[in-house]
Amino acid sequence: MKKDIHPTWYPDAVITCSACGTQWHTGATVKNLRVDVCSNCHPFYTGEQRIVDTEGQVDRFMKRLRVRDERKAERQAKEQAIINADIPLEELELGKRYITILNEAGIRLISDLIRKLDEEGDEAVLAIPGIGVKVLADAKRRIAERGYQIAEANS
Repeated sequence: MKKDIHPTWYPDAVITCSACGTQWHTGATVKNLRVDVCSNCHPFYTGEQRIVDTEGQVDRFMKRLRVRDERKAERQAKEQAIINADIPLEELELGKRYITILNEAGIRLISDLIRKLDEEGDEAVLAIPGIGVKVLADAKRRIAERGYQIAEANS
């Protein structure tokens, strides 16, 4: 057998459990050894319903679940807002003058403008005195940003 190639053997090495503090003696190549869990406290051996999380994986998983639930709630709120387009035209921030012109033409809500565009097309909105191509384009862009759909056939 070659000399000086084997590690030192400690016949009285102490092994300590970090979770429950249990200690036992055995032979090992290190004098003191710490383990995260042992057979006295591990759920497999004890039958307890307890989560052993030494690297924060449960916390990361729970964080991902929270983020998923938050995104799902945001998506549902956005879908609900899309369904309910009965919002005043002022929300589109087109300018007070253009809002007044559209209100006088009977278009007071975003849903009214969407309905007019879908049923009668761009020409019907452009026929309103004071409404031009730029205002119509801005209105359609802002409506699309909110997630509402306008029929493309009439555009």
